Amino acid sequence: MGVSRASARTVVVSHPTGNANAAAVVSALHEDELLAAFFTCVDWRPDSRLAKAAPKAVRAAFERRARIQIPTEFVRTRPFRELVRNLYIRTGKRHLIADSRHPYSIDGVYRDLDGYVARSMDKIPGIRAVYAYEDGALRQFRQAHELGVQCIYDLPIGYWRANRNISAEEAELQPEWRGTLNALADSDAKCALKDEELSLADTVIVPSTFVKNTLELFPDTKKILVNPFGVPASISAVKKVTKSDQPLRVLYVGSLTQRKGIAYLFEAVEKAGKAVTLTVVGRKVGQSALLDKNCENHRWVPSLPHSEILAEMRRHDVFVFPSLFEGLALVQGEALSQGLPVITTPNSGGTDIMRDGIDGFVVPIRDAEAITARLLQLHGHRELLQQMSESAQERAAELGWQGYKQRVVRAVRDVLGVL
Repeated sequence: MGVSRASARTVVVSHPTGNANAAAVVSALHEDELLAAFFTCVDWRPDSRLAKAAPKAVRAAFERRARIQIPTEFVRTRPFRELVRNLYIRTGKRHLIADSRHPYSIDGVYRDLDGYVARSMDKIPGIRAVYAYEDGALRQFRQAHELGVQCIYDLPIGYWRANRNISAEEAELQPEWRGTLNALADSDAKCALKDEELSLADTVIVPSTFVKNTLELFPDTKKILVNPFGVPASISAVKKVTKSDQPLRVLYVGSLTQRKGIAYLFEAVEKAGKAVTLTVVGRKVGQSALLDKNCENHRWVPSLPHSEILAEMRRHDVFVFPSLFEGLALVQGEALSQGLPVITTPNSGGTDIMRDGIDGFVVPIRDAEAITARLLQLHGHRELLQQMSESAQERAAELGWQGYKQRVVRAVRDVLGVL
């Protein structure tokens, strides 16, 4: 028998930073009167006295936390470790908290919030489900099993064993980029905790078919639901591409790591020669002399506010995202929304939102020549580029966040048996 909607506010969600997809989950469950509480680190309210009095640098650091604007009575915060972590970053001491065991690392923040949720669960009347994310679910899932509460696990990136396998292969193929492959540094103990989270989950929600396929390496079969992330609203005007006598303007946005196939992008652009120019937006990961050299040879911007990233997209012609291992990178949908055709791989998750040959191209992983061929094709056929740009905008209009939110609600209702 189902549960009446009058008793449905029984779901607890937790996420330390409240990124775009977590914000959509919280908003959807609150609007559908399923949310009992949202646990996060900092509840940033732009109109609050604290926010208005904060220094500009602090406001800039936390502006994205304003995505979640549900009533304060539904929000529980655990700010200390996250504030200290940001202090380390803002003072140029990020390297001091790089070790996942450090209490003020991002892993330490996840663990701390997870423990806080677990200790709070028996104080939430009628709780029937917890919705938590990878690396921040273990303690609350353990407690949930004690209390007979359902565990919903959001896995935003592929299974760690698949990541380690691909990274190990890549370290052999591209040894000069090995220092950027963080998966090789994850301890066996950390990976074992990921497996325990998965084993305790009742339902697993993933953003792409690629992520679902990586879970074939996990021995305990789970109920897995694919729910692709939403896409921002498309720009209203038709985007005009550059003229045929000008180089094709190529853009990449993301962390600079070989997990995202960045070496193959640089190789492809070199092969394309003067037919293209490249802008790379993102922070370097780890150490690689070859990465440093390539950043010097192209336009490199370490970081930009989100609004300026979208503006950069509008100034370019094509977005290249040759990832080897991903979940579903949000930047791909953002690129479509700004009229950029996307050149990507099956491992990026992008095939769940874009159409090969219509909104862009899907190329094999580790194939710089295939990327070059597509870039030269678009360089030589600006009519095709214009057509793909318009198709990208049309596709983005079909993939808003509302669909993502509706699918989340259906999944959670199914777990709860809510009518």
